[in-house]
Amino acid sequence: MLSVSLLAADFGRLNEEIEMVNSSVADWFHLDIMDGHFVPNISYGFPVVEIIAAKAKKPLDAHLMIEKPEKYIDAFHTAGVHYLSVHYEACTHLHRTLQHIRATGMKAGVAINPHTPVCLLREVIHETDFVLIMSVNPGFGGQAFISRSLQKIKELKEIIRREKAATLIEVDGGVNLQNAAQLYAAGADILVAGNAVFAAPNPQETIIELRIRN
Repeated sequence: MLSVSLLAADFGRLNEEIEMVNSSVADWFHLDIMDGHFVPNISYGFPVVEIIAAKAKKPLDAHLMIEKPEKYIDAFHTAGVHYLSVHYEACTHLHRTLQHIRATGMKAGVAINPHTPVCLLREVIHETDFVLIMSVNPGFGGQAFISRSLQKIKELKEIIRREKAATLIEVDGGVNLQNAAQLYAAGADILVAGNAVFAAPNPQETIIELRIRN
């Protein structure tokens, strides 16, 4: 599966960019929500999310890179989000937060920073619909892929297998045509791509290539 990150889109042409993704074979729209505190950058808030939700014909996959994400779960559900991931590093009561997300009807995800070991997720793996492995340090698009992420994907896949869980693995950061096949082979189920799509001469063709490299 492929989730296209709108952070790399041209916001001066947002309608056209959304329509391009709508008419492509991409599976989800990926929304990077940043507050300037948990990460050193600010992206967009609920008004923009609501506009995207009104125009999108594919599910919205929102990645909260914010402090105290539990305060905004209901608001993101109301805004039209379908998949919501919160950072392990930002949640004091992760189990409760995941239950809250699921109670709204959204799918619950846990995102982890590059330095966070996947073994810490074992206790919540059955409460987690998907894990978002950050393969760059979160906060900015266009960063280089951290190669150690491949081993983390394999380790997480083994935990999911041992625990007999149905959790999916999503990978975000530096995903491109050069490493997509490796990521799928390591065990990734969903790739997030932004610059690789929007900077391509033919974004829809690139989406096709990113999706079939498994």
